[in-house]
Amino acid sequence: MWQSPKRARSRGFTLLELLVVVMIIGIAAGMTTLALRDADASRLEEEGARLAALFESARARSRAEGIEVLWQPKREQGNGFTFTGLSQSAGLPNQWLDERTRGEVIGAPVIRLGPEPVIGAQRVALRIEERQLVLATDGLGPFVVVAPEQSP
Repeated sequence: MWQSPKRARSRGFTLLELLVVVMIIGIAAGMTTLALRDADASRLEEEGARLAALFESARARSRAEGIEVLWQPKREQGNGFTFTGLSQSAGLPNQWLDERTRGEVIGAPVIRLGPEPVIGAQRVALRIEERQLVLATDGLGPFVVVAPEQSP
């Protein structure tokens, strides 16, 4: 009976196996990069979205009640901010979510939120450590996040 010669088994990996491993490593590295997003940047975005919502709530209340509402960050008393003109029962918070957050009104001492429908262009800078985010309005629309060097 005729027998075929034994095939010599090659040692090592095939090109396909190497490509699959490299692809798996690339996907894992990409997912890790997304999972390790900067916590301060995330917290600052959260603070910005919250403050924009608070501004719109106070602005709507100011227009509905016909009273002037002002916002300013606290300076001497530590962390936080104040809405003046609204009653204490307004229910608006006066503290940042992160105690390291600092706010600064750009170009004016306070933010005016009404009662006029057009409030004028205004900007607020929020900072956590070296990170900065700017909220701005053109006076007609809501406060939105803009790049620090942009104007509303």
